[in-house]
Amino acid sequence: MNLRDTLLAEHSKAQADKVVQWIGSNQQRFDQLFTLFTSDEYKVVQRAAWPLSYAVAAHPALVQKHFAKLLRYLKQPNLHDAVKRNLVRLLQDMDIPKKYQGDVMNLCFDYIISPKEKPAVKAFSLTVLQNLSRQYPEIKNELRTIIETQWDNESPAFRSRARKILKELK
Repeated sequence: MNLRDTLLAEHSKAQADKVVQWIGSNQQRFDQLFTLFTSDEYKVVQRAAWPLSYAVAAHPALVQKHFAKLLRYLKQPNLHDAVKRNLVRLLQDMDIPKKYQGDVMNLCFDYIISPKEKPAVKAFSLTVLQNLSRQYPEIKNELRTIIETQWDNESPAFRSRARKILKELK
């Protein structure tokens, strides 16, 4: 498969699923997707984000060797919303390496308090923080306080996810 051409041929769930099936648990194929995802071609990056997040959900170990680069990428200013959404989505489905957990927590807290952040990024960030709160119970109060403070100004997606998280935090 010419992965770049496949990504550019169509932007659909079916196409993303096709790429994920092709990758399977193959590290070399995943590496190829990750290289395209971190390229300078805007359209390729955007199209690679969706299958990247699904490939990691299916096989979280594939991204481990790329995690530092992924986190640097996520910290870039003016990152396209679709790219950010898919990166945060994949974080909720994996064990984040211990040495990056603090950075991920900070990013996710920044996302949920930002009035400019998209609802999906906030919802995924809530789940990432919920997962991390099981290892770091000391962040539960901060997470609860932010959810309660933001509640009236947030989207239905945020409130739906936050409601479930608040039940677990109590």
